[in-house]
Amino acid sequence: MHAIQTSGNVVRNVTTEAFAGVAADEVYDPRIFAEIIRQWSTINPEFLFLPRKFKIAVSASEEDRAAVRIHDVGLYLFRDSEGELYFKVMVGGGLGRTPFISQTLNEKLPWRDLLTYLEAVLRVFNRYGRRDSKYKARIKILVNTLGIDAFKAEVEQEFQQIPKDINGLTESELSRIASQFLPAVYETLGETDLEFATHLQNNEAFSDWYDLNVRSHKVSGYRSVVISTKFPNNIPGDVTSAQMRGIADIAERFGFGEVRVTHEQNLVLPDIPKSSLFQVWAELNRIGLGLANHALLSDMIVCPGASYCNLATAHSFPVAEQVVNAFTLEEQQDIGPVSMNLSGCINSCAHHHIANIGMLGLNKSKTDHYQITLGGRQGTDSRLGKVLGPAIAESDLPQAIRTLMDVYRKYREVDETFIQAVDRLGLAPFKEALYPEAQG
Repeated sequence: MHAIQTSGNVVRNVTTEAFAGVAADEVYDPRIFAEIIRQWSTINPEFLFLPRKFKIAVSASEEDRAAVRIHDVGLYLFRDSEGELYFKVMVGGGLGRTPFISQTLNEKLPWRDLLTYLEAVLRVFNRYGRRDSKYKARIKILVNTLGIDAFKAEVEQEFQQIPKDINGLTESELSRIASQFLPAVYETLGETDLEFATHLQNNEAFSDWYDLNVRSHKVSGYRSVVISTKFPNNIPGDVTSAQMRGIADIAERFGFGEVRVTHEQNLVLPDIPKSSLFQVWAELNRIGLGLANHALLSDMIVCPGASYCNLATAHSFPVAEQVVNAFTLEEQQDIGPVSMNLSGCINSCAHHHIANIGMLGLNKSKTDHYQITLGGRQGTDSRLGKVLGPAIAESDLPQAIRTLMDVYRKYREVDETFIQAVDRLGLAPFKEALYPEAQG
């Protein structure tokens, strides 16, 4: 961890997903390019006084787990039919008081041109981005004002003017950075493990946890484990010192001593042998972190809210806990995957705009109310949720979420997820159930 360039109008964050390097569906380790960008952008004298802060995300998997499309610049790494690496460049994403999903800037950028192209994007932003208002200074406002075609024309013109030998990437530079991300020394393990299969068959609780909290791995015989830090056992994202020592011990005993943090406020053990999963689950239960709820209702992203943040307009943790406690774990598992995020103010630190169910805390007459949005999603097909109606009082919010779930369970089809049902049904049945007094 470091404090270089934090809080400035600079390239602040370069991020990727928590399963980078081990995900079964990735085409290349995205950490390598994220580190290349970080080294290039840190203390870059040309971009130390941008109109506003700038954030970049990289994904190299079939599934976007890095929230790429809500970043100033998002990069999707892929291979063409001949196996060559390219980037699909997205620009103009961001949430907060004026949310936008990013748009395609370049469909197929050769990896060698990555830094040169990013320099062109930043130069255009630096030149035309507004500096008269911090609320209108992000690149998303510039892209939306100019239109993506006009913005792209400016970037392409700038790109052609930059000598390609200045920032052009080479195989040797790629290899130098890649050497910092060498894979672990894995054992040769098979996928078949009779003891594991016995545990899976005879222990329903372990089976539920495996189905929800364990992810596939690119190396045979290994898995990645998601450790839930959520209600009812923990405040989202909070763990005790004893729990952290327990996690560190598990990571050293069963993995390679590595623990990762997700933007969903969970932890990940990236390299766990399949044969050790039952022991890992037992150890996590011992320290209160074996909850089988990944991607369920209680796996909420929740900002600190008014309990800790002086920007917040409403509380987050207490009301989020009330919402979660309105559902048993069995009910959540029956409902299936639903992303539900709660932000304590318009800044959207909990990404409520792109949740299937988003909740925005507002202060009305000195009491906490929550505006509900429905239909948002994260991923390559990201979209913003739509407001259902007037903000709901804190005391009524748990029942309001139950009402939405009742509508879903009433109308859902076989194997249909919540967001699929919203897409098929539209907002009308949910709105009618939530605001019956407004009908007619």
